[in-house]
Amino acid sequence: MLHLRQRIVSHIISSPATSSVSPATSAVSSLRRLLSAAAAPVSPYPSGFAIEDYLVDSCGLTRSQAIKAATKLSHLKSPTKPNAVLAFLSGLGLSGADAAAVIAKDPLFLCAGVETTLVPVVDGLEGLGLSRPGIARLMSLAYINFRCRSIVSKMQYYLPLFGSFDNFFRALQRSSYLLSSDLDKVINPNVVFLRECGLDDCDIAKLCIRVPRMLTTNPERVRAMGAYAERLGMPRGSGMYRIALHAVSFLSEEKITAKVDYLKKTFSWSDAEVVMALSKAPMLLKRSKDILRRRFEFLVSEVGLEPAYIAHRPVMLYYSLEDRLMPRCYVLKFLKENGLVDRDLSFSSALSIQEKYFMEKYIRPHNEAAPHLADDYAAACRGEVPASFIFT
Repeated sequence: MLHLRQRIVSHIISSPATSSVSPATSAVSSLRRLLSAAAAPVSPYPSGFAIEDYLVDSCGLTRSQAIKAATKLSHLKSPTKPNAVLAFLSGLGLSGADAAAVIAKDPLFLCAGVETTLVPVVDGLEGLGLSRPGIARLMSLAYINFRCRSIVSKMQYYLPLFGSFDNFFRALQRSSYLLSSDLDKVINPNVVFLRECGLDDCDIAKLCIRVPRMLTTNPERVRAMGAYAERLGMPRGSGMYRIALHAVSFLSEEKITAKVDYLKKTFSWSDAEVVMALSKAPMLLKRSKDILRRRFEFLVSEVGLEPAYIAHRPVMLYYSLEDRLMPRCYVLKFLKENGLVDRDLSFSSALSIQEKYFMEKYIRPHNEAAPHLADDYAAACRGEVPASFIFT
């Protein structure tokens, strides 16, 4: 069987395409011809077809995987159809390990009709512009959905929506339900609603790469999430609405209310300050309470910021305490204490810029006045607190 699969791959790669036939069509035609040769191999099981041994020896499954998979394949009496499927997978370019993963996840894939289902699916996907490697990647996550012809119409819908196969694949890695959910009853109604909320396809792609369940969840629940986002103070069509929708996604109203109460109590924020903070940084709803508390306490106790100041600039609470807040705040405090910058310097602006710009603006200009500042900053980024950054 291994020699047969190698011969198929070698033949496909080496077969020249004529001037009137595309390489893709030629490859599929070659695959079809060679599959017919694989249809009736000499059985290596003279005393009967042993499915568990076949799954281990020919498919590359572990013994435990084979025992589990065999329960779904007990009706197979010969390796004819599975051999054809394995030849198909090899011809498509799947490695032995990838083919084994597909079969372990979906044992019935070995029973799929190559000519009636798998080859037409590949033809359809190639017609949408997917490459052979792309189709192999898709199969590695699609499993049972790949042996349904509807996968072609779903990919025809998703590719323009997500803008590229890579974008869609990132979403599919988070949720295989994208290929099993009903397109007409679930997916499209959710897309229509998101467009009604002012999101264009680029916004929808950005949202659903991170939260693909926004497309596969009951449309009524998605509409409820949209209402939650509006109640945070972001009207539909505003620039922050997509982020707010992400923030409230799959949080119950009770959890949202509890997080709002926590922010008010722990940060001493008024109702108005909470509304202001969430309108500027809605993803605070997704952050751990303990992490938010530690960041807030550092900014108040170590940096000396007022709670109201933080409420007006809540994005500061997004940043990692160890990787950004502490190192940069130590540098800024050092510069202020030594009269190297204006004491009214904005902490929030200094925290938000990229690392290379922070170095250019706050470290390198002071190489002469503070020659150890760069090393001290690097030490702070490693979790150390140099003596020069300790003030009494």
